[in-house]
Amino acid sequence: MRKQSHSTAVALGGALLLCAAAMAPVAQAAVESTDPIKLTIHDWTGQYLTTHIMGEVLKKAGYNIEYVQADYIAQFAGLETGDLHIAMEMWETTGKQAMDQSLATGKTVDLGETGMDAKEEWWYPVYMKERCPGLPDWKALNDCAEAFSTPETAPKGRYLGGPVTWAGFDDERAEALGLNYEVVHAGTDAALFAELESAIQRKEPILLWIYAPHWAVAKYQGEWIEFPEYTDACYEDPSWGMNKDMAYDCGKPFGWIKKVGWKDGEKKWPGAYKAVRNFHIENDAMSQLIVEVDLNGRSVDDVVADWMKNNESTWKAWIN
Repeated sequence: MRKQSHSTAVALGGALLLCAAAMAPVAQAAVESTDPIKLTIHDWTGQYLTTHIMGEVLKKAGYNIEYVQADYIAQFAGLETGDLHIAMEMWETTGKQAMDQSLATGKTVDLGETGMDAKEEWWYPVYMKERCPGLPDWKALNDCAEAFSTPETAPKGRYLGGPVTWAGFDDERAEALGLNYEVVHAGTDAALFAELESAIQRKEPILLWIYAPHWAVAKYQGEWIEFPEYTDACYEDPSWGMNKDMAYDCGKPFGWIKKVGWKDGEKKWPGAYKAVRNFHIENDAMSQLIVEVDLNGRSVDDVVADWMKNNESTWKAWIN
C-alpha cells in the first residue's frame, strides 16, 4: 500500500474521527434517504483525500455524510452489518484476501476500481546498492543483513514495516523466506516516512515498506526488492513455492485499488452508490495531491476544495 501523514491528522483533529456534514438544500429532493452515509477513514494521506473528495461530491448531491475512523482490515465487520457503508480504498497489495472473504458473505459489494494502480513492497534507497551489490534480488538480503542492521538488531538486518493494521504479511514473508531480518513495525504512516527522511539525509542503512501512489517514490531514488512473484497459491497453499511448509514465500501482489461498500446501501442510496462507482482518479493526480498535503503543508480540506473547484466537470459527471 498504503497509507497518511499524521501531522495532517493532528491538524484535522477530532473532525476526522466523526463529522457529519450538512446536506446541500438544492439537492435534498433527489436524495433517497437523509440517513448519513458513513465513509471510513484510515491512516494514510491518499485515503483521506479520496474519501473526502467523494464525501464532498456526495454532499453536493444532497447526501448527509459522516467520516468514521476505522481499521483498514477490521472495517469489514462494520461494512457487513451496515454500521459502516463505504470504504474508498482497498489495495490489492494488502487487502485482497480480506475483501474477497467479505464479498463471499454476500453482505458487501465491489464498487469498482478507483483508477489508481497499487504497489507496496520492501524498498531501499539507491545508495544501499553500493553496500549490497546483489540487490534488488531478494536472495542478496541475507548476504547484506549486517549492512541493513542497526545497533538494536545486529547482526540481523532491520526491515521497517508499516503499521500492523495495514496487514501485508511481512513477518510471515521474512520467516517463510528464511530472511535474517528483524521486522519492526512503524506506529504510524508519519513515523514510517519520518524515519525514511532521516536515514536518507544521513545516508544511513534503511529497508522499509514503501507504497505507490506516494510522493516518496518521486522524491527519492530507490528500488523495490524483487521477491518471487506473487500468486494466490503463495498466500493460500503452503506447499507452493520454495518453502513447502509455509505460505507467503513470495512478494506482495501489485494491482488495483478498489472501492467496497455495504451491499444493502445500494438499495438505500442508489444515487450515491452510482457516484461512488463512477469515482476515478489516477496515480499522477493523486500523488500530486499527496505532495500538497505531506510536503507543502496544506490541509486536506484546502486541497480537496481546490480539487473540487478545478475539476467541476469531472465530479458533476459522477453524480449525473
